[in-house]
Amino acid sequence: MSDFLSNPASLFDVRGKVAVITGASGAFGALAAKVLAGAGAKIITVAGSKDALDEVVAECRALGAEAEGVNRRPSSEAECDAIVTEAVAHYGRVDILVVASGKNDVAKITEMAPERFLDVMDANVTQSWLMARAAGKRMLEQGEGGKVVLMSSARGKLGHPAGYSAYCASKSAVDGLTRALGCEWGETGITVNAIAPTVFRSPLTAWMFEDTDRAKTVRAGFLSRVPKGRLGEPADLAGPLLFLASRASDFYTGHVLYADGGYTAG
Repeated sequence: MSDFLSNPASLFDVRGKVAVITGASGAFGALAAKVLAGAGAKIITVAGSKDALDEVVAECRALGAEAEGVNRRPSSEAECDAIVTEAVAHYGRVDILVVASGKNDVAKITEMAPERFLDVMDANVTQSWLMARAAGKRMLEQGEGGKVVLMSSARGKLGHPAGYSAYCASKSAVDGLTRALGCEWGETGITVNAIAPTVFRSPLTAWMFEDTDRAKTVRAGFLSRVPKGRLGEPADLAGPLLFLASRASDFYTGHVLYADGGYTAG
């Protein structure tokens, strides 16, 4: 890394790296795919919705990147192994994994069936573990390190009064997985970190940005806890993602990076 003083931007260079992004049809997954595509990486987008997947692939290609879609969900060991196999078939290797797939299910604990709780845990925790395992095997075989970026949330650190027992528990588990794998793979050159946002602009949160009485009330209450005084934008996640996916973060592992405007600092 001796060249960084004369060319600091080289620390964030991911050109030619092969990035696998699960949940690529979702707000953060699509953003991650396009950010890394625009930075010159080769992109493998993964999602269960073929139409949405094709759209993200087209957007990545429009940015000048090589991009392919894998119409699968990381729902089992076999599926996760197949995702990595397809990535290697297309581009010969895997350098970056971004696990952006997951779900929430909001209900008070007394009103939530155990099956619903386990479904959230599977989508957010087990599938993150399975994808990290599958991609990690390949990275270890390659012997050149790698980057694993998991998707956490401020709710992994803070509770929520409105029926988030499954979601909060799952994101706390993602944080634990991040720390454990950061330690386990510490000397291999594979870094494992997580991004933890709060509310950022997406199709699911668009209503919070609107000029309605309900949105104003909810937004005001939320922003009273955010030192930056505004809701998040997709660009607020782009920088942390590129940092965690590039050699700029080679000495940064097992950490949760809160892209939250200071929400969890208070």
